[in-house]
Amino acid sequence: MRTIDPAKHAARRQHIVHAASELFATQGFERTTTAQICKAAGMSSGNVFHYFPNKRAIFIALLQDDKDAKTERLARAATEADPWTALLDVVQFLAAPAAEPLAPPLVMEAMLQAHRDPELAELLSQDSSAEHTVIAELLTKAAATGQIDPGLDPDNTASWVMALIASMYTSAATEASFDPAGQLPTLLLILQRFLRGEPHARRRSATTEEHRTAGSAVT
Repeated sequence: MRTIDPAKHAARRQHIVHAASELFATQGFERTTTAQICKAAGMSSGNVFHYFPNKRAIFIALLQDDKDAKTERLARAATEADPWTALLDVVQFLAAPAAEPLAPPLVMEAMLQAHRDPELAELLSQDSSAEHTVIAELLTKAAATGQIDPGLDPDNTASWVMALIASMYTSAATEASFDPAGQLPTLLLILQRFLRGEPHARRRSATTEEHRTAGSAVT
C-alpha cells in the first residue's frame, strides 16, 4: 500500500480549494460545476474526487480554510493583558479580509447557501459564536478595568460589533465604490467613540447642557 505524504495531501487539497475559490466567488455555488473546478485545478475528476467527495465538500473546506489560524488568534486575544487593545486587534483581524477581492462575495454566497444547508448553517453559527464569545469576554474585561463604558451589556454590544464587521463584507460585495481597506480606520474610530466615549464628545455634551441651563436661567 502506498504511503500518503500528509504535507503533499494537504497541499493538493489546498490547490483544489484555491482553484475553486474564484469560481465560487464569481459564479456562486450552484452555477459552479465540478468540471469547471477540475479544469481550474488542472486535474482529472477522479483526482479531485480523491481529495473531496463532492463540490459541497470543497465549498465547506474553502469556508473553513483559516479556521485553525483564527481559533488560535482568538484564543491568544482572550488572554492578552490589555483587553481594549486586544479587542481592536480582533476587530481588525476579522474585518481586514474584506479588502481581499474574493472574500466579500464568498461570504455572501456562504450566507445564501446556509439558508438551504442546515449543516453549513451550523458550521457558520459555530464560527460566529466563537467570535462573539471572545469579543464579549474582552468587552467585559475592558469594562471592569475602566477602559470602556461599564453600562454597556457585553453580549448585546458584541452583537453590534460583529454587525459592523459584517457590514464591511456586505458593503464590499454590493457597492463597487466601497473601499474596505480605506474604511477600516473609520470602523475602528466608530467603535472607539461608541465604546469609550471620546473626551471631546463628552465636552460637547457638557457644553450643550451648559447652554441649555443658561438659556433656562435667562427666561
